[in-house]
Amino acid sequence: MEPCSFIYRLPKAELHLHLEGTVTPETLVELSMRHDASPLDLAQARALYRYTDFSGFLMAFKAVSEHLRTAEDYELITWSMLESLARQGVVHAEVYVSVGVVYYWRRCEFEPLFGGMERARARAESELGISVYWIFDAVRHFGPEEAAPVFRKAAQLRPQFPSIIGIGIGGDERRTGAEPFRDLYAEARDAGLHLTAHAGETVGPESIWGALNIGAERLGHALSAIHDPELMDLLAERQVPLEICVSSNLRTGCCRTVEDHPLRRYFDSGLMVTLNSDDPALFESDLTDEYGLAQKRFAFTEEQLRELAANSIEASFLPAEKKVMLLRGIESLK
Repeated sequence: MEPCSFIYRLPKAELHLHLEGTVTPETLVELSMRHDASPLDLAQARALYRYTDFSGFLMAFKAVSEHLRTAEDYELITWSMLESLARQGVVHAEVYVSVGVVYYWRRCEFEPLFGGMERARARAESELGISVYWIFDAVRHFGPEEAAPVFRKAAQLRPQFPSIIGIGIGGDERRTGAEPFRDLYAEARDAGLHLTAHAGETVGPESIWGALNIGAERLGHALSAIHDPELMDLLAERQVPLEICVSSNLRTGCCRTVEDHPLRRYFDSGLMVTLNSDDPALFESDLTDEYGLAQKRFAFTEEQLRELAANSIEASFLPAEKKVMLLRGIESLK
């Protein structure tokens, strides 16, 4: 389903995007040639992207992340990601970076790697006109002890790098809920960081309640909210932004079929819905594909797609004046 030209021209933000999940098999081969004694060929690289369930997806994500070792690697994948986003009409992105993976699996310092990301971000802002914020993501099933240095590193670096906007917890919520992170979220909030959380992706509505209870301002996935009418009413009343990732939910098996996905019901119920690609290289669907899916499988009209794009700007952590400017671009699109 090729997205229509309107979708490409529509100014929009991407709010749920993992940097490591943008690495294509072709780029993985290039990284492997830099570092491996026996580099991967393209067929071997593509094989790493095959999985059948959520646990398999996590292992594929780990396999890709293990090939990211230097500042130059992070600069390469950041620039490639931002070139792709600019081609899709994305004007702003808030990108998760798995700092928790760097600390836990590789036990190395993050600042040099972040320097490569920042070089690409600054270049893209100058050459492509796209703005980027970073969200430092901890791996929830590693526990709060491993999340603490991730969140504190974000707080430490933020005065020097205003592009660091917030923190979050990804990973396997089947193994660890949100409550153990309550104190760390309060600490991050006091440090001026915004709070996000993956919630309700692989487990029930209790995960979403837990994320809200520790102060999450924006929720990733929230797939299971549909099963709790009280929660649905609360999300609509508070207009809590939801980072919806349809293809991700289908590919990981968290949602059985596209007909089962609650995107349309969320929108029609007045929830603050945004569309996102999550890990486009691993799910073979970028943001324009997600908008095309909404149009062709969920019967969203062009005006409703325009509303989704406006939601993405309003739900971002951009300053008010920048939001107003970008919203005017959406309104004026013919």
